[in-house]
Amino acid sequence: ACMVDLLGRAGLLDEAEDFIKEMPCQPDSVTWITLLGSCRNHRCIDQGKHAAEHALELDSQSTAAYVVLSNIYAACDRWDNVAEVRKLMANRAVKKEPGCSWIEVNDRVHEFLVGDKSHPQIEEIFIELDRLSQEMDAAGYLPDSNLVFHEINVEQKEQLLCHHSEKLAI
Repeated sequence: ACMVDLLGRAGLLDEAEDFIKEMPCQPDSVTWITLLGSCRNHRCIDQGKHAAEHALELDSQSTAAYVVLSNIYAACDRWDNVAEVRKLMANRAVKKEPGCSWIEVNDRVHEFLVGDKSHPQIEEIFIELDRLSQEMDAAGYLPDSNLVFHEINVEQKEQLLCHHSEKLAI
């Protein structure tokens, strides 16, 4: 999977796929998902679908294969395909776990989920995130809302990015 990742990051997707096909051992689903991730990064729909099919042949319950394929379609505004992948997940009872981050402060572990507002200090956390976001905006930071794959407007995408579990944890 490491060599596939290196080739994929370099944009050499055909070479990465050839490497998989020529491996002396049978590739596992992780190897195909690695190629699939590179297809997402380079927005290669057909090759990504092909990689996802191989991954799902080996592990039909692989959440990553469904999610990454769905993300490829979403990045290319192919919302009908996104809906098909989500329907397939539902039919196969495959569920994506929400993003989660942990941080330990003073020997206490704090857990944060995307959209979760149950932390006892969530209001203070949101106030600080908003303050930091304003500071980053003033410094010229532009969030990459292309990484949020939902049919919503740019402002809503930026809000989702601002309240991502990693940012909440920090």
